Parts: sequence; C-alpha cells; structure tokens
Amino acid sequence: MNTRKKILVVDDEEINLEFFEVMLSKLGFVVEKATDGVEALEQVKRFSPDLIILDVIMPRMSGWEVIKTLKADPKYREIPIIMLSALDDVKEKVEGFELGIEDYITKPYNFSEVLARIRAALRNRELYNQIAVRESRLGLAEELSADVKNNLLDFVKSIDELDEAITLISEGSAVEDLPRLLVLLTEKTGSVRRHIAELDARIEKTVAEWENLKKGEIGIGNLENHIRRSMSQE
Repeated sequence: MNTRKKILVVDDEEINLEFFEVMLSKLGFVVEKATDGVEALEQVKRFSPDLIILDVIMPRMSGWEVIKTLKADPKYREIPIIMLSALDDVKEKVEGFELGIEDYITKPYNFSEVLARIRAALRNRELYNQIAVRESRLGLAEELSADVKNNLLDFVKSIDELDEAITLISEGSAVEDLPRLLVLLTEKTGSVRRHIAELDARIEKTVAEWENLKKGEIGIGNLENHIRRSMSQE
C-alpha cells in the first residue's frame, strides 16, 4: 500500500513550484502543483493532500481566501497549511494562525528549515489523528457502559416482577389467578430474553467498531517510526 505523504504546492511563480517538486519528490513525497487559489481548491478536491504549502499573494484568489474556504469546509479544514510570504509582518502572521494555519515561513527561505517545518506539521497531524481515534474509542466505551447500566436496571425490574409472580404462585394463589400469573411469567421471561439479545447485539457492534478503530491506532512509541516510513525517510 502506498503511504507516501502527499503535498500540494501553491505558488504563482513557476520556478518555486519546480524547486519544491524536485526537492520534495527526491525525499519521497508525492507532489502536485497549483498556480493560483482557484486551481488550488480544485487540486485539493482531486488530490486530497496531507499538507499544503501556500503562497499568500496570487492571481484570481489569494492565499487568505483559499485558507478561509478550506477552513470553512469540514471535509478539508484539518489539512495542515504552511504559508509562504515575502512579508515578514507580525499582524499578517497572527491573522494566519488565527485562521488555522500550521506554520508561516518568510521568503527567502532555507529549504532545510522548510523541510523541518513540513515534518513537524505532519507529525502534529499524526498525533492529532491518534488522539481522535482514542477519543472515538473512549466514546464507544462510554456509550456501551450507559447501555449496559440501563439494561441492568431493566433486568432488575423484570426479575423483581418475576419474583413477585413466583411468590404468589408458591403461596397458593386462587386457581382463577394462575392463568394471569402464567401469562405474566411468560411476558417477563420474554422481556428478559429480548433485553439480553439487544445487549448482546450492542456489545457485538461496539466490539467490531472498537477493533476497526484499533487498526488505525499506533502506539506512541512507534508513532515516530511510522511517520518516517510514511514519508519514505528510511
């Protein structure tokens, strides 16, 4: 299975696009390019990048507009974005981080620094994903716990009613009451069986969902190695 990380580079200067494509491809990344904001949004839908390197000033649609569009869409808002700008402006940096970008690099840049920031952004995203998986598993456990508790309360109530019916029979209830009591016993035993079947199905479903989530979960100790392999660093 191909697990190489995909990076979308967006810049209206062809020389910058070619530079990033050559350098990042050599390091094992899958690279796609876009020359303006409109094309960038189209590429995001087609390419589903793991990370976006985005220039600020571009024709047709600026980097700011691209960010606002992506961050407003639940499907794409979690894609980490590293912005490139010729302006070393604190206000602009703050605005970018408030919009949700992962990092901000000022031109001219050192590629080693850019690469380090790319790796950091991808590592942070992996950690975030692992936390999300664990949160989902905890949520499933809490839901199952609540279901078990509710079903146990129903079991206790049904058993109490069964005990009452058995007590009446054992105490020699009137013959005319026996059919009613037998019907009650049948109903309550049927109710208990239904609760058991429903709870068993709920547990089976939760275990299946739990195991499915667990497949995508990585131990913290192995996470760094996983990231390196996924980026073809080793």
